[in-house]
Amino acid sequence: MFVDSHCHLDRLNLKHYEGSLDLALAKAREVGVSKMLCVCIDLEHLDDVMQIAEAHPDIYASVGVHPSHNDGEDPDAQRLVTLSRHEKVVAIGETGLDYFYGKDNKSAQKARFTEHLKAGSISKKPVIIHTRDAREDTIDLMSQYADKQSAGVMHCFTETKEMAEAALALNFYISFSGIITFKNADDLREVVKYVPIERLLIETDSPYLAPVPYRGKSNEPAYVSEVAKQVASLKGLSVEDVARITSDNFTNLFGV
Repeated sequence: MFVDSHCHLDRLNLKHYEGSLDLALAKAREVGVSKMLCVCIDLEHLDDVMQIAEAHPDIYASVGVHPSHNDGEDPDAQRLVTLSRHEKVVAIGETGLDYFYGKDNKSAQKARFTEHLKAGSISKKPVIIHTRDAREDTIDLMSQYADKQSAGVMHCFTETKEMAEAALALNFYISFSGIITFKNADDLREVVKYVPIERLLIETDSPYLAPVPYRGKSNEPAYVSEVAKQVASLKGLSVEDVARITSDNFTNLFGV
C-alpha cells in the first residue's frame, strides 16, 4: 500500500471527478494509496485543509506557510505550535526557502523559516521543508534550529547529492516526486540511488508535477504509484517493497 506523503488535496483539479474530492480519493484508494498527508501552504486556507483531514481517517494535515506566500498571516513559532495541537496535524510546514521566486525577500524568508523550525523543535513534530536555489542558507538554518530527534523531510527534493547528504546527517528524510520520471532528471535519479531506502519517502505534490505518463496533466494522489515504480527501478527493488518500506518510513517519521 502506497502513502502519498505530500499532496494539496484542497487544490486538486476535480474536473474529471464531477467536482467531487471523494471520487478522487476513491480512485487513489482503489490503486492502493492507504494514507495521504494534506499539506498546508498558508493559514488563510488552513480550515480547508483541516476539514478534509477531519473527514477522512486516512488523511493527515500539516500547518505552515510556504516561503513563496507573501500575503496573509505570518505566524511566529508559538502560533504554529498552538495550531499544531490538533490531533490530525502531524507536521509543521511546508516551510523553507525559495530564492528562485523570492530573491528580493531572503531575510523575510529566513525569519519565517526559523520560526517554523523553532515550532518543530517545541512541538516535537517533523518539519516539511521546501528548498529551491537556497542550498547553503537552508542547511545552515536547519543546522541551527532543527530538532534532530523529530527532524522532518526535504520534500519534492530536486537538489544535489551533497545537499541530500547534509540533510540526512541532520536526521531528515528525503522525499521524491514525479520529477524523477522526467526525461531530463538524470542527475536527480542518481540522488535517488544514493539516498538509503530507509530514509526515503514518495509523494505527488499534487496537483503539481504530474509524473510520466501523466506529465502535463493535473496531478493527483493516485499517481504516487508511478513515483514508486521509478524508485523501484532505480533501487533494484520490487514496487511492493518500495511501497512497504516508504509507508513504514512515513509511519516512523510522522508517528501515525
